[in-house]
Amino acid sequence: MAGDVRFSKIMETVFQGDESAMPSHIQELIKQGLPAQDIIDHGLIAAMEIIGRKFKAGELFIPEVLLSARALNQGLAFLEPYLSGGRRAASAKVLIGTVRGDLHDIGKNLVATMWRGVGFDVVDLGIDVKVEDFLAAVRSHHPDILGLSALLTTTMPEMKRVIEELTKAGLREKVKVIIGGAPVNSKYAAAIGADGYAPEAAEAVELVQRLLAK
Repeated sequence: MAGDVRFSKIMETVFQGDESAMPSHIQELIKQGLPAQDIIDHGLIAAMEIIGRKFKAGELFIPEVLLSARALNQGLAFLEPYLSGGRRAASAKVLIGTVRGDLHDIGKNLVATMWRGVGFDVVDLGIDVKVEDFLAAVRSHHPDILGLSALLTTTMPEMKRVIEELTKAGLREKVKVIIGGAPVNSKYAAAIGADGYAPEAAEAVELVQRLLAK
């Protein structure tokens, strides 16, 4: 296990998906005087990044990732009162939603979970999201990234419509747009003017990190 050994119990608890053990391990570190943000960065998020890599490599599967995410969320909730101003620092704000006409959400939910796991501030708009609702959310939340999901070939054109309407509204330059879902690919992303495409959740994390680094 890589990283600071002081956070090894926290990381192991995330790996095991052990929600019940998380508060006591965190409390131990708080008593030692370790800052809450360090526990998040070097314990919770560091563990989730490893989990993301293992998931991508096929060493972990969706049920295991979701268990780890629950343990991570338990840790974040426990640490919230110890953070300055009662809020933890987020490295980016991201919106995600499944486009209009499409009711699929498993992939979208997993991406949102992975994003939260590495510290992004995630706003999940849900399923069957209208173009105008995506635009309204961009205006109100000022995200760095907008993620569009589609699981049906018949709803793929909605992705293009969202990008076109963002352009017309003068919002396109203010947000990076990425797409995902079984029927889409990098060629389609380029064709509709998206900033990127991720075939699965772990790569969606890496894609956002690359776009934010530009």
